[in-house]
Amino acid sequence: MSTPDALRWRTHRAVFAAALACLLASSAWAASQPTAAVPRLGQPLSSGDLAKLPPSIFPDGRGLPIGRGTAREGAAIYDAQCAACHGPKGTGGSGGHLIGDGAITGPDPDPATNTYWPYATTLFDFNRRAMPMTAPGSLTADQTYAVTAYLLNLGGIIGADAELNERTLPQVRMPNRDGFDWIDVPGKRRR
Repeated sequence: MSTPDALRWRTHRAVFAAALACLLASSAWAASQPTAAVPRLGQPLSSGDLAKLPPSIFPDGRGLPIGRGTAREGAAIYDAQCAACHGPKGTGGSGGHLIGDGAITGPDPDPATNTYWPYATTLFDFNRRAMPMTAPGSLTADQTYAVTAYLLNLGGIIGADAELNERTLPQVRMPNRDGFDWIDVPGKRRR
């Protein structure tokens, strides 16, 4: 007579074997198809193109470029480059609001820069790579530090005269830093 554990093991083993067989069969089929049947989306990056990409920026500040900016400097840049999509002072527009009221729990959480993002360095990285939408990556390091400072100031996280740079930005403590479950970072707590 089989125990429930032995039966469960045989069932799991059978499911795994079936999944593996499907994977191998689909791989063999894909390999047998003419190259014209494979979608040609985009193009491979050359080593030169890859070298032009900005480095990744990590929560601890690794990868941040040399530069500086304050919220006062960022206000003018924001008005010229960001307000058309995100409204005056980050209040909203076609690109959505950037400054929230702090409600991040419940059925309709507010994923604004000051309420949701766990690291200021991530905000900088996003601004640098993706903004403004009409010309992503066009802001200089100084402009990106200034716009990031402006948004953090609007959210009440830093003062208007606080200077952000490659040393001070990683020290900014975001209000929701501890609001995430870290599943792939050794040593981080899990709830």
